[in-house]
Amino acid sequence: MSLNFTRIADLAVLALALLSLSASTWAQGTQGAGGTSAQVEPARGTDTEKPFVPRSGVATTELEYRVGSQDLMEVAVFGQPELTRTVRVNSRGQISLPLVGQLDAVGLTSQQLERLIADRLSEKYLQNPQVTVFIKEFTTLRFTVEGAVNKPGVYPLVGQMTLLRALAVAGGQGALSEVGEVMLFRVKANGDRLTQTFDVEKIRSGEATDPLIHNDDLVVLKRSKARVALKDSLFRDVLDALNPIPFLLK
Repeated sequence: MSLNFTRIADLAVLALALLSLSASTWAQGTQGAGGTSAQVEPARGTDTEKPFVPRSGVATTELEYRVGSQDLMEVAVFGQPELTRTVRVNSRGQISLPLVGQLDAVGLTSQQLERLIADRLSEKYLQNPQVTVFIKEFTTLRFTVEGAVNKPGVYPLVGQMTLLRALAVAGGQGALSEVGEVMLFRVKANGDRLTQTFDVEKIRSGEATDPLIHNDDLVVLKRSKARVALKDSLFRDVLDALNPIPFLLK
């Protein structure tokens, strides 16, 4: 009996196809059953290594904050871009919006103001409007920066203020600052005092998270004792070299 090589080749191709399909089906079943053969390890240093944790700070403060005079806010209505406005609360505590007119805003939280605007819009114009109020400038929230910065002082808490931004607002670090030990002092709602230390260089390089600044926070950038001692030593050396009568400096 002669062999039909064409027929044998066709059967071989069919067999290989069946084996490939079976292997693929087995791999999918293993993955669905909790196996690890088809899982991909996340890259180190990415956000997939750990679950997302909401950042606390100004977002929480904003929910509790009550609108004050001269605050700047952005009001948006979902699906109605023509109604989006950036408005400032006037000296009478009011804001003016299209279709709504004048509204008393002072003393309300952002959520209360959202509901008030939505109620006014739903009376005549829109059905179930979704309103968002984002306070961009808090005129009654403050933070303080002290120590070895170029412009220490009390500053308004504007938007999402972080530690790096707070230092920038204060004119940046001074020549003799110790950026590895920036102190953050905070009084919590229950009256407890919280003290934290941050390394600004690690924050700048992405090794550490840039923390959010809360209302009434105090940031202190200390002077570097080593740099101060070095400066004093060099200054003394220069004076000794220039002074022909050293005992006058004793």
